[in-house]
Amino acid sequence: MKLAMPGRAARVEGEPEAMVHLSRYVGVCILLICGLILPGSAAAQGTQDWFRTGTGLGVEKPRVAVADFAPAADNAKPHSQLFTQVVRDDLQFSGILDLVSPSFYPTQTLSVPTELHNSDWTTPQINANLVAFGNLTESASEVVISGWAYDVRSPSNQAVVGKVYRGSPTDTQVRKFAHQFADEIISRLSGGLPGIASTQIAFVSSRTGTKEIWVMDYDGANQHPLTSLHTISLTPRWSPDASRIAFTCFQAGPTRVVSPQICMYSVDANRVVSFPRFRGSNSAPAWSPDGSQIMFSSSMLGNPELFVADANGGRPKRLTYTATANTSPSWNPKTGQSVVFVSDRGGIPKLYMMNADGTNTTELDLPDKGYLIDPAWSPNGQMVAFSWRRPDGNFDIYIMEPTSREIRQITRDSGKNERPSWAPDGRHIVFESTRNGERQIWTMLADGSQAHLLTMTGHNESPNWSPK
Repeated sequence: MKLAMPGRAARVEGEPEAMVHLSRYVGVCILLICGLILPGSAAAQGTQDWFRTGTGLGVEKPRVAVADFAPAADNAKPHSQLFTQVVRDDLQFSGILDLVSPSFYPTQTLSVPTELHNSDWTTPQINANLVAFGNLTESASEVVISGWAYDVRSPSNQAVVGKVYRGSPTDTQVRKFAHQFADEIISRLSGGLPGIASTQIAFVSSRTGTKEIWVMDYDGANQHPLTSLHTISLTPRWSPDASRIAFTCFQAGPTRVVSPQICMYSVDANRVVSFPRFRGSNSAPAWSPDGSQIMFSSSMLGNPELFVADANGGRPKRLTYTATANTSPSWNPKTGQSVVFVSDRGGIPKLYMMNADGTNTTELDLPDKGYLIDPAWSPNGQMVAFSWRRPDGNFDIYIMEPTSREIRQITRDSGKNERPSWAPDGRHIVFESTRNGERQIWTMLADGSQAHLLTMTGHNESPNWSPK
């Protein structure tokens, strides 16, 4: 499929006319998110082209309005309000559009396409490119939500998005439908790339008394525990198909000696499933991009070295050979050929990169000293986020382009900001921070803006964003 260049309405066979027109407003955004740079564009002239290109942030954004979804009766008002607010929040946090403030909206009801008057939404105050709206009916057994999105700058009367959702009349289901509707809009505005409103975040919480693996919606809703091992669980990592979560757990062996081991939670089976126990300490699992292998740190042969095994734990193979500690591997999700990891072979923890088979190890040296930990590849395999404690400060999160060694600092807050994990859209990062005192989970855009606190109860850490 060919992408329309900004300012042009090149028609793609079979593409709705409304989408051709809308491409004029989002062409730059689409091209950047796909990893392309237009000659002479603002992004091509910047001093950090690698960052804008890799994240799709910092480009011209379309303006989107979301009218209040109209309830068919009074009993549907709470869920119509919930649906509207969740859609607005999702779009606001997407990073690829500007949400028009509802205070400027027309006062007329907008619940079906026949009530849409484009000129009402293109006034200088509103100046919208896209308008989303719909209605909601509810009975004791079912909620039905109809939603549309129209390009109000197009002469076409074709909807850019048109969906009907049916399900149980619960807050959880209505929120799920709202996430799906927002993702539909975001997908259309980003050249078909999926949104993240329906994704989840795994994390560690001690709110039940021991550190267990928990999960929540991407916006912090629906927080609940997955494990109840009553021990210490750490470093959850989603499999590429989101069907499993590998993590570190402390287990007692045959001789009752407790040591960290790799554990596995099956999302499909809703329980912890068996995984081989190895000698020594075993921790920090990382999945290969195809889900067929797991890399982890293990002292089964002495010092903590990096090993790789089949996804079921079979055939462990040693990859590093040093007299120091090697841990926290992160597999390049795009190529599968390179791994960034942490090693103290130089005296203090630093970042190193090697081939996935353990060969060709190089240090990712930076111009300042300090501790470098928590590497995480971006979904497009172009950037690495990491935590860096420089000699004169606390841990903050940075993003590096490994080839050029260019870096960008994205947190500058008091407290410690650590353990970044990328959202699958490459535009958002989840991390842990003590900026408010207690260690909690936060999300932000990849440039450090729009920070959102997700957890507020207990001690929470080690977030990991699901791939879908």
